[in-house]
Amino acid sequence: MKKTLSLLLLLTLIFIPARAADVQDVKPTKNVILFISDGTSLATVSTARWLQWYSHSDKPNLNIDPYICGTVRTHSSNAPIGDSAPTTSCYVSGQPSQTGFVSTYPVNCGNDDIYPTDPNRAYQPTMTLLEAVKMFKGGSTGLVFTCEFPHATPADCSAHSYNRGKYEWIAPQMVHNNLDVVIGGGVSILSDDMEKYLKDNGYSVYRNDLKGMRADTNNKMWALYADREMSYDLDRNPDEQPSIEEMTKKAIEKLSKNDKGFFLMVEGSKVDWAAHANDPVGMATDFLAFDRAVGAALEFAKQNGETTVIVTADHGNSGISIGRESCKGYDKLTKDQLFKNLSQFKLTAEGFAKKVNTIPNSEVQSLFREQAGFELTKEELDALNNCKDYKFSPIPEAERHEKSQASMYSNSLSGLMSQIITSRTCMGFTTHGHTGEEVFLASYHPQGDRPMGMHTNIELNHYMCSLYGFEPSFLSDMSNKYFARHTDVFQDYTCEIIPAKEGEVAPTLIVKNKKDKKKQLTIHAFTNVVKAGKKADQDIILNSVVVYVDKNNTFYLPESLVDFLK
Repeated sequence: MKKTLSLLLLLTLIFIPARAADVQDVKPTKNVILFISDGTSLATVSTARWLQWYSHSDKPNLNIDPYICGTVRTHSSNAPIGDSAPTTSCYVSGQPSQTGFVSTYPVNCGNDDIYPTDPNRAYQPTMTLLEAVKMFKGGSTGLVFTCEFPHATPADCSAHSYNRGKYEWIAPQMVHNNLDVVIGGGVSILSDDMEKYLKDNGYSVYRNDLKGMRADTNNKMWALYADREMSYDLDRNPDEQPSIEEMTKKAIEKLSKNDKGFFLMVEGSKVDWAAHANDPVGMATDFLAFDRAVGAALEFAKQNGETTVIVTADHGNSGISIGRESCKGYDKLTKDQLFKNLSQFKLTAEGFAKKVNTIPNSEVQSLFREQAGFELTKEELDALNNCKDYKFSPIPEAERHEKSQASMYSNSLSGLMSQIITSRTCMGFTTHGHTGEEVFLASYHPQGDRPMGMHTNIELNHYMCSLYGFEPSFLSDMSNKYFARHTDVFQDYTCEIIPAKEGEVAPTLIVKNKKDKKKQLTIHAFTNVVKAGKKADQDIILNSVVVYVDKNNTFYLPESLVDFLK
Protein backbone atom coordinates (compact mmCIF):
# COMPACT_ATOMS: atom_id res chain seq x y z
CA MET A 1 0.00 0.00 0.00
CA LYS A 2 2.83 2.41 0.90
CA LYS A 3 4.58 1.63 -2.39
CA THR A 4 1.36 2.36 -4.29
CA LEU A 5 0.94 5.71 -2.52
CA SER A 6 4.58 6.60 -3.16
CA LEU A 7 4.16 5.82 -6.85
CA LEU A 8 1.02 7.93 -7.06
CA LEU A 9 2.80 10.81 -5.32
CA LEU A 10 5.71 10.53 -7.73
CA LEU A 11 3.41 10.55 -10.74
CA THR A 12 1.56 13.56 -9.32
CA LEU A 13 4.79 15.47 -8.88
CA ILE A 14 5.93 14.58 -12.38
CA PHE A 15 2.77 15.92 -14.01
CA ILE A 16 2.32 19.10 -11.97
CA PRO A 17 2.70 21.85 -14.59
CA ALA A 18 5.32 24.50 -13.89
CA ARG A 19 4.23 27.96 -12.82
CA ALA A 20 5.29 30.74 -15.13
CA ALA A 21 7.66 31.86 -12.37
CA ASP A 22 9.38 28.44 -12.48
CA VAL A 23 10.81 29.17 -15.89
CA GLN A 24 13.79 26.90 -15.36
CA ASP A 25 11.41 23.93 -15.43
CA VAL A 26 9.67 24.82 -18.70
CA LYS A 27 10.67 22.75 -21.72
CA PRO A 28 11.30 24.97 -24.75
CA THR A 29 9.26 24.55 -27.90
CA LYS A 30 10.12 25.65 -31.41
CA ASN A 31 6.97 27.68 -32.02
CA VAL A 32 4.78 29.97 -29.92
CA ILE A 33 1.35 31.28 -30.87
CA LEU A 34 0.08 34.04 -28.59
CA PHE A 35 -3.64 34.83 -28.80
CA ILE A 36 -4.88 38.09 -27.28
CA SER A 37 -8.58 38.87 -27.14
CA ASP A 38 -8.51 42.61 -26.63
CA GLY A 39 -10.62 44.09 -23.84
CA THR A 40 -12.16 40.78 -22.86
CA SER A 41 -13.50 40.38 -19.34
CA LEU A 42 -14.30 36.93 -18.00
CA ALA A 43 -18.01 37.78 -18.26
CA THR A 44 -17.53 38.33 -21.99
CA VAL A 45 -16.20 34.78 -22.29
CA SER A 46 -19.19 33.48 -20.32
CA THR A 47 -21.64 35.40 -22.49
CA ALA A 48 -20.07 34.05 -25.67
CA ARG A 49 -20.15 30.50 -24.33
CA TRP A 50 -23.84 30.77 -23.38
CA LEU A 51 -24.70 32.30 -26.76
CA GLN A 52 -22.93 29.49 -28.61
CA TRP A 53 -24.63 26.82 -26.51
CA TYR A 54 -28.04 28.42 -26.90
CA SER A 55 -27.59 28.71 -30.68
CA HIS A 56 -25.97 25.26 -31.08
CA SER A 57 -27.11 22.74 -28.49
CA ASP A 58 -24.28 20.37 -29.47
CA LYS A 59 -21.61 23.00 -28.66
CA PRO A 60 -21.72 23.73 -24.90
CA ASN A 61 -17.98 24.45 -24.73
CA LEU A 62 -15.51 26.82 -26.29
CA ASN A 63 -12.26 25.67 -27.86
CA ILE A 64 -10.36 27.32 -25.02
CA ASP A 65 -12.31 25.52 -22.27
CA PRO A 66 -10.14 22.37 -21.83
CA TYR A 67 -7.05 24.57 -21.67
CA ILE A 68 -8.09 27.26 -19.20
CA CYS A 69 -5.37 27.18 -16.58
CA GLY A 70 -5.59 30.40 -14.58
CA THR A 71 -5.78 34.17 -14.70
CA VAL A 72 -3.48 37.11 -15.40
CA ARG A 73 -3.20 40.23 -13.30
CA THR A 74 -2.55 42.71 -16.05
CA HIS A 75 -1.86 46.39 -15.40
CA SER A 76 0.04 49.47 -16.48
CA SER A 77 3.28 50.49 -14.75
CA ASN A 78 1.55 53.13 -12.64
CA ALA A 79 -2.11 52.05 -12.63
CA PRO A 80 -4.02 48.82 -11.91
CA ILE A 81 -6.34 49.38 -14.87
CA GLY A 82 -4.48 48.74 -18.08
CA ASP A 83 -4.50 50.19 -21.57
CA SER A 84 -3.90 47.95 -24.60
CA ALA A 85 -0.59 49.58 -25.47
CA PRO A 86 1.31 49.00 -22.21
CA THR A 87 -0.40 45.72 -21.27
CA THR A 88 0.45 43.83 -24.45
CA SER A 89 3.84 45.58 -24.37
CA CYS A 90 4.42 43.87 -21.05
CA TYR A 91 3.39 40.48 -22.41
CA VAL A 92 5.96 40.76 -25.20
CA SER A 93 8.74 42.74 -23.49
CA GLY A 94 8.40 41.94 -19.78
CA GLN A 95 8.18 45.62 -18.81
CA PRO A 96 4.91 47.21 -17.62
CA SER A 97 4.47 50.68 -19.02
CA GLN A 98 2.13 53.65 -19.09
CA THR A 99 -1.09 54.34 -20.95
CA GLY A 100 -0.31 54.95 -24.61
CA PHE A 101 3.23 53.56 -24.48
CA VAL A 102 4.00 51.00 -27.22
CA SER A 103 6.90 48.77 -26.10
CA THR A 104 8.59 51.77 -24.54
CA TYR A 105 10.03 52.10 -21.05
CA PRO A 106 7.79 54.22 -18.78
CA VAL A 107 8.52 57.56 -17.20
CA ASN A 108 9.22 57.23 -13.49
CA CYS A 109 6.11 58.10 -11.46
CA GLY A 110 7.58 57.80 -7.97
CA ASN A 111 5.28 56.19 -5.45
CA ASP A 112 2.62 55.64 -8.10
CA ASP A 113 4.75 53.03 -9.83
CA ILE A 114 3.52 49.51 -9.06
CA TYR A 115 7.08 48.21 -9.45
CA PRO A 116 10.21 50.39 -9.23
CA THR A 117 11.30 51.98 -12.51
CA ASP A 118 14.62 53.43 -13.60
CA PRO A 119 14.28 57.17 -14.42
CA ASN A 120 17.33 56.96 -16.69
CA ARG A 121 15.55 54.54 -19.03
CA ALA A 122 12.44 56.66 -19.64
CA TYR A 123 11.29 56.48 -23.30
CA GLN A 124 13.80 53.76 -24.21
CA PRO A 125 12.36 51.20 -26.66
CA THR A 126 11.97 47.77 -25.05
CA MET A 127 12.84 44.77 -27.19
CA THR A 128 9.92 42.43 -27.83
CA LEU A 129 9.79 38.66 -27.96
CA LEU A 130 8.87 38.85 -31.64
CA GLU A 131 12.00 40.89 -32.36
CA ALA A 132 14.16 38.54 -30.30
CA VAL A 133 12.88 35.41 -32.05
CA LYS A 134 13.64 37.00 -35.42
CA MET A 135 17.06 38.31 -34.40
CA PHE A 136 18.48 35.57 -32.21
CA LYS A 137 16.64 32.40 -33.21
CA GLY A 138 16.30 32.98 -36.93
CA GLY A 139 12.60 32.27 -36.54
CA SER A 140 9.79 33.57 -38.68
CA THR A 141 7.38 36.11 -37.22
CA GLY A 142 3.80 37.04 -37.93
CA LEU A 143 0.85 39.16 -36.85
CA VAL A 144 -2.87 38.58 -37.38
CA PHE A 145 -5.48 41.11 -36.20
CA THR A 146 -8.77 42.73 -37.17
CA CYS A 147 -7.91 46.36 -36.37
CA GLU A 148 -5.62 48.54 -38.52
CA PHE A 149 -2.02 47.30 -38.43
CA PRO A 150 -0.40 50.16 -36.41
CA HIS A 151 -3.05 49.84 -33.69
CA ALA A 152 -1.81 49.22 -30.16
CA THR A 153 -1.61 45.43 -29.87
CA PRO A 154 0.05 44.54 -33.21
CA ALA A 155 2.26 47.62 -32.82
CA ASP A 156 3.32 46.43 -29.36
CA CYS A 157 4.96 43.39 -30.91
CA SER A 158 6.90 45.15 -33.63
CA ALA A 159 7.28 48.89 -32.99
CA HIS A 160 8.11 51.43 -30.29
CA SER A 161 6.50 54.76 -29.39
CA TYR A 162 5.41 56.61 -26.27
CA ASN A 163 2.29 57.66 -28.22
CA ARG A 164 0.15 54.83 -29.58
CA GLY A 165 -1.64 57.28 -31.86
CA LYS A 166 1.49 58.23 -33.79
CA TYR A 167 0.83 55.94 -36.73
CA GLU A 168 3.28 57.95 -38.83
CA TRP A 169 6.02 56.69 -36.46
CA ILE A 170 4.66 53.21 -35.86
CA ALA A 171 3.65 52.05 -39.36
CA PRO A 172 7.13 52.42 -40.97
CA GLN A 173 8.70 50.58 -38.05
CA MET A 174 6.37 47.64 -38.57
CA VAL A 175 7.15 47.58 -42.28
CA HIS A 176 10.92 47.80 -41.70
CA ASN A 177 10.98 45.26 -38.88
CA ASN A 178 10.88 42.52 -41.51
CA LEU A 179 7.91 40.56 -40.22
CA ASP A 180 7.26 37.55 -42.39
CA VAL A 181 3.45 37.54 -42.38
CA VAL A 182 1.05 40.38 -41.60
CA ILE A 183 -2.70 39.95 -42.13
CA GLY A 184 -5.31 42.42 -40.91
CA GLY A 185 -6.75 45.88 -41.50
CA GLY A 186 -5.30 49.20 -42.62
CA VAL A 187 -5.13 49.47 -46.42
CA SER A 188 -5.14 53.28 -46.34
CA ILE A 189 -2.22 53.43 -43.89
CA LEU A 190 0.21 51.43 -46.02
CA SER A 191 1.87 54.14 -48.10
CA ASP A 192 3.27 53.61 -51.58
CA ASP A 193 6.80 53.92 -50.17
CA MET A 194 6.06 51.24 -47.59
CA GLU A 195 4.61 48.93 -50.22
CA LYS A 196 7.63 49.49 -52.45
CA TYR A 197 9.98 48.59 -49.60
CA LEU A 198 8.06 45.38 -49.00
CA LYS A 199 7.98 44.36 -52.65
CA ASP A 200 11.66 45.24 -53.12
CA ASN A 201 12.41 42.88 -50.25
CA GLY A 202 10.51 39.93 -51.62
CA TYR A 203 7.06 40.34 -50.09
CA SER A 204 3.72 39.68 -51.70
CA VAL A 205 1.43 42.62 -50.91
CA TYR A 206 -2.35 42.39 -51.19
CA ARG A 207 -4.87 45.19 -50.67
CA ASN A 208 -8.48 44.03 -50.37
CA ASP A 209 -7.53 41.00 -52.46
CA LEU A 210 -8.92 37.90 -50.77
CA LYS A 211 -8.37 35.65 -53.77
CA GLY A 212 -4.79 36.83 -54.04
CA MET A 213 -4.08 36.07 -50.40
CA ARG A 214 -5.66 32.64 -50.64
CA ALA A 215 -3.63 31.71 -53.70
CA ASP A 216 -0.31 33.16 -52.46
CA THR A 217 2.57 30.70 -51.97
CA ASN A 218 5.26 33.19 -50.97
CA ASN A 219 6.50 32.81 -47.38
CA LYS A 220 6.63 36.61 -46.98
CA MET A 221 3.30 38.38 -47.25
CA TRP A 222 1.29 41.43 -46.18
CA ALA A 223 -2.45 41.19 -46.80
CA LEU A 224 -4.60 44.11 -45.67
CA TYR A 225 -8.36 44.67 -45.78
CA ALA A 226 -10.54 47.78 -45.37
CA ASP A 227 -9.23 51.34 -45.13
CA ARG A 228 -8.79 51.06 -41.36
CA GLU A 229 -10.23 48.30 -39.17
CA MET A 230 -11.88 45.20 -40.58
CA SER A 231 -15.57 44.45 -40.07
CA TYR A 232 -16.95 42.65 -37.06
CA ASP A 233 -17.24 38.97 -37.86
CA LEU A 234 -21.06 39.12 -37.76
CA ASP A 235 -21.09 42.00 -40.28
CA ARG A 236 -18.28 40.66 -42.45
CA ASN A 237 -18.80 40.01 -46.17
CA PRO A 238 -17.06 36.63 -46.58
CA ASP A 239 -16.42 37.39 -50.26
CA GLU A 240 -14.38 40.45 -49.35
CA GLN A 241 -12.74 39.83 -45.96
CA PRO A 242 -11.35 36.62 -44.43
CA SER A 243 -12.32 35.43 -40.97
CA ILE A 244 -9.76 35.60 -38.20
CA GLU A 245 -9.71 31.79 -38.32
CA GLU A 246 -8.75 31.81 -41.99
CA MET A 247 -6.11 34.49 -41.41
CA THR A 248 -4.63 32.43 -38.57
CA LYS A 249 -4.51 29.28 -40.67
CA LYS A 250 -2.82 31.14 -43.53
CA ALA A 251 -0.22 32.65 -41.22
CA ILE A 252 0.57 29.28 -39.63
CA GLU A 253 0.81 27.66 -43.06
CA LYS A 254 3.50 30.13 -44.09
CA LEU A 255 5.39 30.54 -40.82
CA SER A 256 5.65 26.80 -40.10
CA LYS A 257 7.83 26.30 -43.17
CA ASN A 258 10.79 27.71 -41.22
CA ASP A 259 12.56 24.79 -39.52
CA LYS A 260 13.97 27.24 -36.95
CA GLY A 261 10.50 27.97 -35.60
CA PHE A 262 8.18 30.95 -35.45
CA PHE A 263 6.33 33.43 -33.25
CA LEU A 264 2.79 34.44 -34.15
CA MET A 265 0.54 36.92 -32.34
CA VAL A 266 -3.17 36.77 -33.14
CA GLU A 267 -5.43 39.51 -31.80
CA GLY A 268 -9.21 39.49 -31.60
CA SER A 269 -9.11 43.27 -31.85
CA LYS A 270 -12.72 44.31 -31.96
CA VAL A 271 -14.04 42.50 -28.92
CA ASP A 272 -12.61 45.55 -27.17
CA TRP A 273 -14.24 47.96 -29.60
CA ALA A 274 -17.65 46.37 -29.05
CA ALA A 275 -17.07 46.55 -25.28
CA HIS A 276 -16.33 50.28 -25.51
CA ALA A 277 -19.62 50.60 -27.41
CA ASN A 278 -21.48 48.44 -24.84
CA ASP A 279 -22.59 46.17 -27.67
CA PRO A 280 -23.07 42.64 -26.26
CA VAL A 281 -23.73 41.17 -29.71
CA GLY A 282 -20.44 42.44 -31.13
CA MET A 283 -18.56 41.34 -28.03
CA ALA A 284 -19.92 37.79 -27.97
CA THR A 285 -19.83 37.06 -31.69
CA ASP A 286 -16.34 38.46 -32.23
CA PHE A 287 -15.07 36.43 -29.29
CA LEU A 288 -16.62 33.30 -30.80
CA ALA A 289 -14.82 34.08 -34.08
CA PHE A 290 -11.60 34.48 -32.07
CA ASP A 291 -12.23 31.16 -30.31
CA ARG A 292 -12.58 29.42 -33.68
CA ALA A 293 -9.15 30.78 -34.62
CA VAL A 294 -7.79 29.38 -31.35
CA GLY A 295 -9.31 26.02 -32.29
CA ALA A 296 -7.42 26.02 -35.59
CA ALA A 297 -4.13 26.80 -33.83
CA LEU A 298 -4.69 24.10 -31.22
CA GLU A 299 -5.33 21.55 -33.97
CA PHE A 300 -2.03 22.53 -35.61
CA ALA A 301 -0.15 22.46 -32.31
CA LYS A 302 -1.33 18.94 -31.45
CA GLN A 303 -0.30 17.62 -34.85
CA ASN A 304 2.96 19.54 -34.91
CA GLY A 305 4.20 18.53 -31.45
CA GLU A 306 6.58 21.52 -31.16
CA THR A 307 4.17 24.38 -30.61
CA THR A 308 2.90 26.17 -27.50
CA VAL A 309 -0.40 28.07 -27.69
CA ILE A 310 -1.20 30.78 -25.14
CA VAL A 311 -4.60 32.50 -25.01
CA THR A 312 -5.43 35.50 -22.85
CA ALA A 313 -6.74 39.08 -22.86
CA ASP A 314 -4.82 42.31 -22.34
CA HIS A 315 -7.39 43.84 -19.95
CA GLY A 316 -11.09 43.87 -19.15
CA ASN A 317 -13.58 46.32 -20.59
CA SER A 318 -17.09 47.66 -19.94
CA GLY A 319 -17.92 45.81 -16.72
CA ILE A 320 -20.32 43.58 -18.64
CA SER A 321 -22.59 41.31 -16.62
CA ILE A 322 -25.15 38.63 -17.40
CA GLY A 323 -28.05 40.31 -15.60
CA ARG A 324 -28.70 43.90 -14.63
CA GLU A 325 -30.69 45.53 -11.84
CA SER A 326 -33.21 47.29 -14.08
CA CYS A 327 -34.16 43.96 -15.61
CA LYS A 328 -36.49 42.85 -12.82
CA GLY A 329 -36.29 39.21 -11.82
CA TYR A 330 -33.27 38.64 -14.06
CA ASP A 331 -31.83 36.04 -11.68
CA LYS A 332 -34.83 33.77 -12.28
CA LEU A 333 -35.04 34.06 -16.06
CA THR A 334 -34.75 30.95 -18.21
CA LYS A 335 -32.05 30.51 -20.82
CA ASP A 336 -34.63 31.45 -23.47
CA GLN A 337 -35.46 34.66 -21.66
CA LEU A 338 -31.80 35.53 -21.22
CA PHE A 339 -30.32 34.52 -24.56
CA LYS A 340 -33.05 34.17 -27.21
CA ASN A 341 -33.07 37.87 -28.09
CA LEU A 342 -29.28 38.00 -28.11
CA SER A 343 -29.18 35.08 -30.55
CA GLN A 344 -31.59 36.76 -32.99
CA PHE A 345 -29.38 39.73 -33.84
CA LYS A 346 -27.84 39.26 -37.27
CA LEU A 347 -25.80 42.47 -37.15
CA THR A 348 -23.72 44.23 -34.51
CA ALA A 349 -24.55 47.75 -33.37
CA GLU A 350 -22.02 49.05 -35.88
CA GLY A 351 -23.59 46.87 -38.55
CA PHE A 352 -27.06 48.25 -37.84
CA ALA A 353 -25.71 51.82 -37.85
CA LYS A 354 -24.14 51.34 -41.27
CA LYS A 355 -27.20 49.59 -42.64
CA VAL A 356 -29.77 52.22 -41.60
CA ASN A 357 -27.60 54.80 -43.33
CA THR A 358 -27.97 52.95 -46.64
CA ILE A 359 -31.75 52.40 -46.76
CA PRO A 360 -34.76 54.74 -46.87
CA ASN A 361 -36.36 55.69 -43.57
CA SER A 362 -39.47 53.74 -44.59
CA GLU A 363 -37.50 50.47 -44.55
CA VAL A 364 -36.01 50.79 -41.06
CA GLN A 365 -38.74 48.80 -39.31
CA SER A 366 -38.44 46.05 -41.89
CA LEU A 367 -34.69 45.90 -41.28
CA PHE A 368 -35.15 45.41 -37.55
CA ARG A 369 -37.90 42.81 -38.03
CA GLU A 370 -35.67 40.76 -40.33
CA GLN A 371 -32.30 41.28 -38.65
CA ALA A 372 -33.29 41.57 -34.97
CA GLY A 373 -36.74 40.05 -34.54
CA PHE A 374 -38.57 43.19 -33.33
CA GLU A 375 -39.67 46.66 -34.39
CA LEU A 376 -38.42 49.90 -32.91
CA THR A 377 -40.67 51.66 -30.42
CA LYS A 378 -42.01 55.16 -31.06
CA GLU A 379 -39.37 56.54 -28.65
CA GLU A 380 -36.57 54.65 -30.41
CA LEU A 381 -37.72 55.90 -33.83
CA ASP A 382 -37.81 59.43 -32.44
CA ALA A 383 -34.27 59.04 -31.13
CA LEU A 384 -33.13 57.68 -34.50
CA ASN A 385 -34.72 60.50 -36.48
CA ASN A 386 -33.13 63.09 -34.20
CA CYS A 387 -29.72 61.44 -34.32
CA LYS A 388 -27.07 63.75 -35.79
CA ASP A 389 -25.38 60.85 -37.65
CA TYR A 390 -28.54 59.57 -39.36
CA LYS A 391 -28.54 60.41 -43.08
CA PHE A 392 -32.13 59.54 -43.96
CA SER A 393 -34.02 61.27 -41.17
CA PRO A 394 -37.27 62.96 -42.22
CA ILE A 395 -36.31 65.76 -39.82
CA PRO A 396 -34.00 68.42 -41.34
CA GLU A 397 -30.63 68.43 -39.60
CA ALA A 398 -31.07 71.98 -38.30
CA GLU A 399 -34.32 71.01 -36.60
CA ARG A 400 -33.06 67.90 -34.83
CA HIS A 401 -32.86 68.07 -31.06
CA GLU A 402 -29.54 67.24 -29.47
CA LYS A 403 -31.58 65.37 -26.93
CA SER A 404 -34.82 64.10 -28.33
CA GLN A 405 -37.82 63.26 -26.21
CA ALA A 406 -36.16 59.85 -25.85
CA SER A 407 -33.36 61.62 -24.01
CA MET A 408 -32.06 58.44 -22.41
CA TYR A 409 -30.61 57.43 -25.78
CA SER A 410 -27.18 58.22 -27.18
CA ASN A 411 -27.09 60.88 -29.87
CA SER A 412 -24.50 58.98 -31.95
CA LEU A 413 -25.92 56.44 -34.37
CA SER A 414 -23.75 53.49 -33.31
CA GLY A 415 -24.30 54.38 -29.65
CA LEU A 416 -28.05 54.44 -30.20
CA MET A 417 -27.92 51.04 -31.87
CA SER A 418 -25.96 49.62 -28.92
CA GLN A 419 -28.53 50.93 -26.48
CA ILE A 420 -31.40 49.51 -28.50
CA ILE A 421 -29.70 46.12 -28.63
CA THR A 422 -28.90 46.08 -24.92
CA SER A 423 -32.43 47.15 -24.00
CA ARG A 424 -33.72 43.90 -25.54
CA THR A 425 -31.44 41.83 -23.30
CA CYS A 426 -30.71 41.59 -19.58
CA MET A 427 -27.02 42.35 -20.08
CA GLY A 428 -25.54 45.09 -17.92
CA PHE A 429 -22.57 47.48 -18.21
CA THR A 430 -20.81 49.68 -15.67
CA THR A 431 -18.65 51.74 -18.03
CA HIS A 432 -17.60 52.37 -21.64
CA GLY A 433 -13.95 52.04 -20.64
CA HIS A 434 -11.36 49.56 -19.47
CA THR A 435 -11.67 47.67 -16.19
CA GLY A 436 -9.09 46.27 -13.81
CA GLU A 437 -10.12 42.70 -13.00
CA GLU A 438 -7.87 39.75 -13.81
CA VAL A 439 -8.33 38.17 -17.22
CA PHE A 440 -8.52 34.52 -18.27
CA LEU A 441 -5.50 32.42 -19.23
CA ALA A 442 -5.54 29.27 -21.33
CA SER A 443 -2.58 27.36 -22.75
CA TYR A 444 -1.40 24.23 -24.52
CA HIS A 445 2.15 22.87 -24.24
CA PRO A 446 3.13 19.58 -25.92
CA GLN A 447 4.84 18.34 -22.72
CA GLY A 448 2.26 19.84 -20.39
CA ASP A 449 4.43 22.67 -18.99
CA ARG A 450 1.59 25.14 -18.70
CA PRO A 451 1.40 28.25 -16.49
CA MET A 452 -1.12 27.29 -13.80
CA GLY A 453 -2.82 29.65 -11.37
CA MET A 454 -2.69 33.45 -11.18
CA HIS A 455 0.21 35.19 -12.90
CA THR A 456 1.27 38.75 -13.43
CA ASN A 457 1.73 40.04 -16.95
CA ILE A 458 5.48 40.08 -16.24
CA GLU A 459 5.47 36.40 -15.30
CA LEU A 460 3.61 35.51 -18.46
CA ASN A 461 6.37 37.18 -20.45
CA HIS A 462 8.98 35.19 -18.55
CA TYR A 463 7.09 31.99 -19.34
CA MET A 464 7.05 32.80 -23.05
CA CYS A 465 10.73 33.72 -22.99
CA SER A 466 11.52 30.35 -21.42
CA LEU A 467 9.78 28.63 -24.34
CA TYR A 468 12.59 29.97 -26.52
CA GLY A 469 15.32 29.37 -23.96
CA PHE A 470 15.69 33.07 -23.09
CA GLU A 471 16.45 34.09 -19.50
CA PRO A 472 13.95 36.49 -17.84
CA SER A 473 16.42 39.39 -18.13
CA PHE A 474 17.30 38.69 -21.77
CA LEU A 475 14.91 41.16 -23.40
CA SER A 476 15.93 43.94 -21.00
CA ASP A 477 19.62 43.28 -21.67
CA MET A 478 19.05 43.29 -25.43
CA SER A 479 17.05 46.52 -25.17
CA ASN A 480 20.16 48.19 -23.79
CA LYS A 481 22.28 46.74 -26.58
CA TYR A 482 20.02 47.40 -29.56
CA PHE A 483 18.23 50.53 -28.35
CA ALA A 484 21.08 52.54 -26.89
CA ARG A 485 21.12 56.36 -26.88
CA HIS A 486 22.96 57.83 -29.83
CA THR A 487 24.79 60.17 -27.44
CA ASP A 488 26.29 57.14 -25.68
CA VAL A 489 27.02 55.12 -28.81
CA PHE A 490 28.68 58.01 -30.64
CA GLN A 491 30.18 59.90 -27.71
CA ASP A 492 33.59 60.09 -29.43
CA TYR A 493 32.15 61.34 -32.72
CA THR A 494 30.45 64.47 -34.03
CA CYS A 495 26.67 64.24 -34.00
CA GLU A 496 24.30 66.65 -35.74
CA ILE A 497 20.52 66.38 -35.73
CA ILE A 498 19.00 67.87 -38.90
CA PRO A 499 15.41 69.06 -38.38
CA ALA A 500 12.71 67.26 -40.34
CA LYS A 501 11.89 68.72 -43.74
CA GLU A 502 8.39 69.07 -45.10
CA GLY A 503 6.91 65.62 -45.57
CA GLU A 504 9.32 63.98 -43.11
CA VAL A 505 8.05 62.65 -39.78
CA ALA A 506 11.32 62.92 -37.85
CA PRO A 507 14.75 64.58 -37.98
CA THR A 508 17.87 62.95 -39.39
CA LEU A 509 21.01 62.15 -37.42
CA ILE A 510 24.40 62.75 -39.10
CA VAL A 511 27.42 61.18 -37.37
CA LYS A 512 30.95 62.00 -38.51
CA ASN A 513 34.40 60.65 -37.75
CA LYS A 514 36.44 63.68 -36.75
CA LYS A 515 39.67 62.24 -38.18
CA ASP A 516 38.39 60.47 -41.29
CA LYS A 517 35.77 62.57 -43.12
CA LYS A 518 34.91 59.68 -45.45
CA LYS A 519 33.43 57.79 -42.53
CA GLN A 520 29.98 59.15 -41.92
CA LEU A 521 26.54 57.77 -41.07
CA THR A 522 23.20 59.22 -42.10
CA ILE A 523 20.51 57.82 -39.85
CA HIS A 524 16.79 58.16 -40.50
CA ALA A 525 14.30 57.26 -37.79
CA PHE A 526 11.76 54.42 -37.86
CA THR A 527 13.62 52.35 -40.43
CA ASN A 528 16.24 49.59 -40.50
CA VAL A 529 18.31 51.20 -43.25
CA VAL A 530 21.31 53.38 -42.33
CA LYS A 531 23.27 55.21 -44.99
CA ALA A 532 27.07 55.13 -44.81
CA GLY A 533 29.71 57.32 -46.49
CA LYS A 534 30.00 61.03 -47.10
CA LYS A 535 27.58 60.75 -50.03
CA ALA A 536 25.26 58.45 -48.07
CA ASP A 537 25.40 55.99 -50.96
CA GLN A 538 26.05 52.77 -49.02
CA ASP A 539 23.30 50.86 -47.24
CA ILE A 540 23.72 49.27 -43.83
CA ILE A 541 20.79 46.95 -43.18
CA LEU A 542 19.99 46.48 -39.49
CA ASN A 543 18.07 43.58 -37.98
CA SER A 544 16.28 46.09 -35.74
CA VAL A 545 14.72 49.52 -36.29
CA VAL A 546 16.06 52.92 -35.30
CA VAL A 547 13.65 54.84 -33.05
CA TYR A 548 13.60 58.60 -32.51
CA VAL A 549 12.02 60.15 -29.40
CA ASP A 550 11.27 63.85 -29.55
CA LYS A 551 10.72 64.11 -25.80
CA ASN A 552 14.47 63.87 -25.24
CA ASN A 553 15.68 64.48 -28.81
CA THR A 554 17.33 61.07 -28.85
CA PHE A 555 17.86 58.35 -31.44
CA TYR A 556 17.84 54.79 -30.07
CA LEU A 557 19.95 52.41 -32.11
CA PRO A 558 22.34 49.40 -31.93
CA GLU A 559 25.64 49.84 -30.11
CA SER A 560 27.39 48.05 -33.00
CA LEU A 561 26.71 50.94 -35.41
CA VAL A 562 29.77 52.71 -34.05
CA ASP A 563 31.95 50.04 -35.67
CA PHE A 564 31.20 51.50 -39.11
CA LEU A 565 32.95 54.72 -38.11
CA LYS A 566 36.16 53.15 -36.87
